[in-house]
Amino acid sequence: MTASTKPDGLAPTAPLVEVRDLAKSFEVSSPWLERVLAREPRRFIRAVDGVSFDIERGQTLALVGESGCGKSTVARLLVGLHRPDAGSIRFDGVDLPQTLKSPRAGALRRRLQMIFQDPYASLNPRWTVADIVGEPLLEHRLIAHRSELVERVAALLGSVGLSADDAGKLPHQFSGGQRQRISIARALATNPEFLVCDEPTSALDVSVQAQVLNLMGDLQRRHGLTFVLISHNLAVVRHVSDRVGVMYLGRLVELADRNVLFARPLHPYTRMLLDAVPDLAMSGRVRQPISGEVPNPMQPPAGCGFHPRCPNANERCRVERPLLLPFEGAMVACHAAAEGRL
Repeated sequence: MTASTKPDGLAPTAPLVEVRDLAKSFEVSSPWLERVLAREPRRFIRAVDGVSFDIERGQTLALVGESGCGKSTVARLLVGLHRPDAGSIRFDGVDLPQTLKSPRAGALRRRLQMIFQDPYASLNPRWTVADIVGEPLLEHRLIAHRSELVERVAALLGSVGLSADDAGKLPHQFSGGQRQRISIARALATNPEFLVCDEPTSALDVSVQAQVLNLMGDLQRRHGLTFVLISHNLAVVRHVSDRVGVMYLGRLVELADRNVLFARPLHPYTRMLLDAVPDLAMSGRVRQPISGEVPNPMQPPAGCGFHPRCPNANERCRVERPLLLPFEGAMVACHAAAEGRL
């Protein structure tokens, strides 16, 4: 996770986003009176536990894993919807959580936006499309006169394949794919550099998913956008990502370039995820089915969190937490990989 180097011997370019040892916990205690009467302690769940990664400008980092692994919490931390308990997030060289508490918060928020998972829940059903897409323009004072609003909204709708005539309609008059296009237009209103996409196609039909993903790819090439894509669909990840991070119980267990990860996964959990993808080529290769259940995140296992489900686990895996370290062109947190036991 180092800075990339410019051609012709110029100075290296720092990543747009740098995340180090990010951690976030949420309280899941019973109501106060019930706790007092039952003499129960406060209980917390560790949603994100020591996550580190970089994102280069103009690239897409995908975070994958089973439900509850912490990837959506990472997404919300990256745009300031949650504050981290520990660790750091630097955006273009500045401390993101601290800047979002300062007078410079507005300028920073214009540069990063989020596209949410459910297009049926993320749009106000009582607002017209013009109100929805125009809100960021008014909130950030990006137009001098309201007369500019119609023109800017029409341009944004056109950039996502919708018509200017759609500006006066309400969200219920659109299909799911069209609603997600409205969400993308709203996210693009401030001319952001960084978009965090929390499973933006999971609520859509497969054919519509392809249209939205192709649209996002076109916008990335046209505007030089940097993406974080949260997904559980490995086919989508393989199509759109540059790098892939695999999360389990709030931790990154593998981080690699897309081609490296799909060609030669190192962590047993990554292998199990890929083996769960249907094999259309009918290659006949041996597959390792995913066994067991995700442990209770309130009581995670000691050592490697994956060891209760791992066919390669030994005593070291049960007692010692593996660190995310470079190995064969990737980053992996696995004793079995490091010791050649896979």
